[in-house]
Amino acid sequence: MFFDLAKKFMFSRDAEWSHNFALNNLRRFANTPLNIMWKQKVQDKPVEILGLTFPNPVGLAAGLDKNGECIDAFGQMGFGFVEIGTITPVGQPGNPKPRIFRIPEQNAIINRMGFNNHGVDNLIENVKNANYKGILGINIGKNKDTPNEEGHLDYVKCMQKVYEHADYITVNISSPNTPGLRDLQFGDSLTLLLSSVKEQQTQLAKQFNKYVPVLVKIAPDMDEVAIEQVVECIVREGMDGVIATNTTLSRDAVKGLKHAEEAGGLSGDPVTQMSTDVIRKIRQFNKDIPIIGVGGINDAATAKEKLEAGANLVQIYTNFIYQGPKLIKDIVDGT
Repeated sequence: MFFDLAKKFMFSRDAEWSHNFALNNLRRFANTPLNIMWKQKVQDKPVEILGLTFPNPVGLAAGLDKNGECIDAFGQMGFGFVEIGTITPVGQPGNPKPRIFRIPEQNAIINRMGFNNHGVDNLIENVKNANYKGILGINIGKNKDTPNEEGHLDYVKCMQKVYEHADYITVNISSPNTPGLRDLQFGDSLTLLLSSVKEQQTQLAKQFNKYVPVLVKIAPDMDEVAIEQVVECIVREGMDGVIATNTTLSRDAVKGLKHAEEAGGLSGDPVTQMSTDVIRKIRQFNKDIPIIGVGGINDAATAKEKLEAGANLVQIYTNFIYQGPKLIKDIVDGT
């Protein structure tokens, strides 16, 4: 009831205004009696993976809470884990507005945010101030102005800052909204990046006496050969898992709809099958690598498809915006 009213109001406004309005109120009221508006009890369905025990298999995908401002509120909704970011070494404004567009006919969103965030130091302060005791992932990226040949240095800088505060770290090389970022998914660029990250992980594990797994988030817009090559590199360089997938550049599923031609990454129902297919191919190439499946999960059935395709855990974002916290409970109860 409350979510339906809030959604009606926020969907009558600009998408980014609504996004910021929601985050501001989640942050403001998370640790007050007003959190009853979203707080819910979700049954335990533990999943052991990555050396961690997840209370249930449903997580919040990165991108919604870039600066880690609402960790407590999302934890209160019953997520099995919360991933914040993408964060960069230095704060940056992102791309010009408008940069978020709803396509409600397909439960979809196009965004071209461009890693807008307040910088890694701000995120760390927010993490320190949170009361959340659950599993926290921190998603890292590179600044827009950093050339690709120096991109690995940005990821290393972020790792150094977030390592002791994260339960796992995600290397985001698949956002379509930072020019050239997806080029880091291939060849020597990927090898340099992942080898640098692995070297840093090894040093930090010794320093903090704590092993924090590192996952790599990949795009859905790859053919079978490219997927196999990326997975081979991820395994060879000692990464701990894969998040499949990010948003798509394809517009096939939204042709003719309002905003369909806007630049950016498309998420929601149009990505459902694409990301499931990528998960299935990864699992065919490698029987053991941990996979977090994300992309177009709109109910328990679509979550189950990803789990059956080979995912160990799932994450939601776009359909969470369309359906609210109830979607978490529905998926946990139905998988």
